[in-house]
Amino acid sequence: MYRLMIVDDSNIIRNRIQRLYNSDTFSLVATATNGDDAVEKFKLYKPEVITMDLTMPQMDGLECIEKLVKLDPGVRILVVSALSDKATGIKALELGASGFLCKPFSEEELVEALDELVSD
Repeated sequence: MYRLMIVDDSNIIRNRIQRLYNSDTFSLVATATNGDDAVEKFKLYKPEVITMDLTMPQMDGLECIEKLVKLDPGVRILVVSALSDKATGIKALELGASGFLCKPFSEEELVEALDELVSD
């Protein structure tokens, strides 16, 4: 069972990911609405898997990924973003994210992306 944290400033997206993931593989331990919040909750709940939005107030996803990977180099981060900007996605992967999923996404795409994240 992997501990999962959802980081997204959109309530709709958070709820959507939450609904999909009360599975046998993941247990939701925290949700955060921005990078600052995510870093604090990460220290508290130590999730192994995180879904990360890139565009958020206070601290964006890129900065947040950088901080989380410093705290735990083994954390697996799935970037979930509406940015079709490939450069930002590549930057996120360079900073330590493990995968990228574009919004809007289907349930299958999310399930597949998260399963892939923990399969290695």
